[in-house]
Amino acid sequence: MSKHRQTTMGSDLEPLMLNCGEHGQRIATVICRHLLGGSDLPRAGFIENSDDPNDLQAWCHACEAKFEAEGDMTEAFRAFNDFAVVCVDCYLAAKAHHSLVGQ
Repeated sequence: MSKHRQTTMGSDLEPLMLNCGEHGQRIATVICRHLLGGSDLPRAGFIENSDDPNDLQAWCHACEAKFEAEGDMTEAFRAFNDFAVVCVDCYLAAKAHHSLVGQ
């Protein structure tokens, strides 16, 4: 799942933007559905799969375990993970809430 599109120059990648209902026009990111929701949810862990600021991706510890058990992004993994596209501010809020001490 690529979130990037080529610029007219063909060599630089621009981030995909989205209009978040809460934060307005922001860079799009991808997280697992387990990281969605408010701060009343239990901490699920937060594993970043990319540190490119224009291509932020993360999932929880349960998704990491499922990925390792499946050995790849299988259909079973994709169904379990159920990716969601959120803005960068929502991503950072999920990271702040779900990151575990010492992670």
